Amino acid sequence: MLFEEKTELIIKCFYQVYNYFGYGFLEKVYENALIIELNRHGFWCHQQCAVEVCYKDIKVGNYYCDILVDNKIILELKTAENGIVKEHEIQLLNYLRATELELGLILNFGKTPSIKRKINTRNFND
Repeated sequence: MLFEEKTELIIKCFYQVYNYFGYGFLEKVYENALIIELNRHGFWCHQQCAVEVCYKDIKVGNYYCDILVDNKIILELKTAENGIVKEHEIQLLNYLRATELELGLILNFGKTPSIKRKINTRNFND
């Protein structure tokens, strides 16, 4: 599995934060706490990392991923009461394609914690 050890440790950090706070805080609170936990476990993290989106080599916009881990994995955080939905998955896949990164995780700090792993299997140029 792609980045298996890193993914397992990220998920462990996610649950440490979730178990500490539980449900009901704003996404930013979980993001800040998760950064602390990830750093404690030796990850290099960048919050609200700006990513350019291009169309045929022309910049058409920016987006900001919640957390970029070790310049390899995008973490998209949610606080969705009803869990991860298809739109969250599509959003993350678009982020992965825009960055040409391979792996992303949706981490939902909702009523019931949930995780979705997504892999970029194609490029916009395909």
